[in-house]
Amino acid sequence: MAQAASTGLVNFKELPFNPKASMAILKRLDNVRWLQVDIGNQRLTAWEGNRQVRTDAVSTGKARTPTLPGTWTIYTKLRSTRMRGPGYDVPNVPYTMYYDGGYGIHGAYWHNNFGTPMSHGCTNLPVSTSRWYFNWAEVGTPVVAHR
Repeated sequence: MAQAASTGLVNFKELPFNPKASMAILKRLDNVRWLQVDIGNQRLTAWEGNRQVRTDAVSTGKARTPTLPGTWTIYTKLRSTRMRGPGYDVPNVPYTMYYDGGYGIHGAYWHNNFGTPMSHGCTNLPVSTSRWYFNWAEVGTPVVAHR
């Protein structure tokens, strides 16, 4: 990975699953866009290498439905989607970026408690804020979640 990083040829799917190790690598790569989900502080941060571009309050998963720590890449982006699971069925979820199965980063129009865990495992943002992240990140952008 270090050699690939120095030549600019990085396969982000080969990043270590360990969040601290992934962040150390990503911060050494100039101009590489990546997202940091800080579960403990309820923050989402957009980075370009080691330069913070933006940070915002989010709502990650509740204790019974936690946001999992680890390292992934965004595999699809949907301007609007329906989310269903045990105990919820939410239509028109805006600006969704999936990174691990049903886990994603998206807008939430159904609450305004950002900074407090509220979700079923996803990372919730205000709708206008989620639009910015949706436009900034691409499919393949690394997502590092940690406590």
